[in-house]
Amino acid sequence: MSEELQESAATGGDSREYLTFTLGSEEYGIDILNVQKIRGYDAVTKIANSPAFIKGVINMRGIIVPIIDMRIKFNLGDVEYNQFTVVIILNISGRVIGMVVDGVSDVIAVKDELVRPAPEFGAVLDTEYINGLATIDERMVIMVDIEKLMSSGDMGLVDHYAAGAAG
Repeated sequence: MSEELQESAATGGDSREYLTFTLGSEEYGIDILNVQKIRGYDAVTKIANSPAFIKGVINMRGIIVPIIDMRIKFNLGDVEYNQFTVVIILNISGRVIGMVVDGVSDVIAVKDELVRPAPEFGAVLDTEYINGLATIDERMVIMVDIEKLMSSGDMGLVDHYAAGAAG
């Protein structure tokens, strides 16, 4: 662990903890406070006519949880499920949502000032859901505002399909 991270973890003041995960060759970070649990990828119940990124739903102790495949959502090419594929169960504004990722790396404490703003890409790439970029031990981590992403208009479909599966 780098000195900056150790110092950040020790002082705690202006740092946040992030769960880092991989999608393809990229590493992403989300606020650990949104993470409810991490579980292996299981079979899901498919929902007819749902967008490709909504893999389906699972029943988790009586709660119907929509499962979103982030690799499909971010257009990252072929999706291959293996022993490292996991589902991160999130609690976003009182809603429980599962997010399929290629793997979970670790939990890191990052000082706010180490997060640099994402460069503007214009209309080519939507950076609305990216809080910034942080370099951690020579790794570039893309910090995602998971609440903003999951509650966005195109994800609003999640509520619709989850409600349809429950009823």
